Amino acid sequence: MKLKIAILPGDGIGPEVMIQAIGVLDAIAEKFHHEFEYEEAICGAHAIDVVGDPYPEATHDICMRADAVLFAAVGDLRYDNDPTSPIRPEQGLLAMRKKLGLFANVRPVATFECLLHKSPLKDELLRGADFIVIRELTGGMYFGEKHQDNDMAYDTDIYTRPEIERILKVAFEYAQKRKKHLTVVDKANVLASSRLWRQIAKEMEPQYPDVTTDYMFIDNASMRVLTEPRYFDVIVTENTFGDILTDETSCITGSMGLQPSSSLGLHTPLFEPVHGSWPQAAGQNLANPLAQILSAAMLLEHFGLIEEGQAIREAVDASLEQNVRTPEIQVEGAPHYGTREVGQWIIDYIKR
Repeated sequence: MKLKIAILPGDGIGPEVMIQAIGVLDAIAEKFHHEFEYEEAICGAHAIDVVGDPYPEATHDICMRADAVLFAAVGDLRYDNDPTSPIRPEQGLLAMRKKLGLFANVRPVATFECLLHKSPLKDELLRGADFIVIRELTGGMYFGEKHQDNDMAYDTDIYTRPEIERILKVAFEYAQKRKKHLTVVDKANVLASSRLWRQIAKEMEPQYPDVTTDYMFIDNASMRVLTEPRYFDVIVTENTFGDILTDETSCITGSMGLQPSSSLGLHTPLFEPVHGSWPQAAGQNLANPLAQILSAAMLLEHFGLIEEGQAIREAVDASLEQNVRTPEIQVEGAPHYGTREVGQWIIDYIKR
């Protein structure tokens, strides 16, 4: 198979983990006789520095020409520490999602047996947890009308029926392919937008009679994700709640450096790790590349390259089992491995 892949390394640790993911894709291409063509583009703080726009039109053109986008992370302390800045790296990420029509973010959450001890949760709660969070990505407060002055600020949490219906359709269909259990997470006891979500979900339930659907307020869901993670199969929720909930799930995997994701919608699909840009660690060979590498596996699987994706997953599992890990998940007394060393080990494993 031939694939054109847009490469967006972004900021902070992004370029470092991206290099490892490309190396893994090259190893897969060589082993399975595929051809992957890469075209790199700028975004985030890097793009602001170069052209004054966190998602330039030239970058968007590259994304639209590609079969898939492999994205790393955006963010810079210069902007985090200046709330008055009129332009921010994260605006580029939101613009990319909107212009590519990426309304469905799919984040798998699963445990690694050898890393259960790295979670702050008890082993007996975690073992066997395996669910997906589907987050609506182009609506809600992130994109609603905004205002800020010295005395007042607001963000409008607006959703339309078509936006809700299309993300719920994705969620119901994922549930049909898994354990046939869907949990709709909202705040319908307080928010009008959530009540519309719940109303539409109940209207759609009869279309999926094989799926057991339940409803949970976000505060309750936030607790039960940590106290009963095995309860869930597929969770669907709106943009803001999904952002917070999926960061919380890093407590289940043991590290945000292990969580990949995909963003799907109208145009080019995008694959990215859920971690941020971690600018404090940039250039120090400390960042865990596994989430970026597993995002590459999700990219391949999206195009039906299941064996190839599984080869990456097996290599990642082997690296963890053999304690080839970056510092935040390494066992005490084991050798030190950095970003480059972990990536190269996985590449070599695939090539065997």
